[in-house]
Amino acid sequence: MIGLAMKAGCIAAGEFAAEQALRRGNARLVILAEDASQNTVKKFSNMAVFRHVPVCRLFTKEELGRAVGRGERSCLIVTEEAFARQITEKMSGQDIQNTQER
Repeated sequence: MIGLAMKAGCIAAGEFAAEQALRRGNARLVILAEDASQNTVKKFSNMAVFRHVPVCRLFTKEELGRAVGRGERSCLIVTEEAFARQITEKMSGQDIQNTQER
């Protein structure tokens, strides 16, 4: 599903693109790599909480990069609501923080 979202142009991959998507209000889901640095996790988690965007920790940096057809990525932002919902449903057993409920 992440690969399809990337092909549709609905993924901001990498820290710079992800930060821009969050700041512009385009983010619908934040996906952080399980092996991302503590600073990266804290930075994007705080930005997501402030903007009421759900956050999930999923895969390794290598696996996230492979899913979008690029090198290692610590963070991906899904910018389309339908893709975010589909990815969230597929990961229903995973650790997802829904910051909108806080």
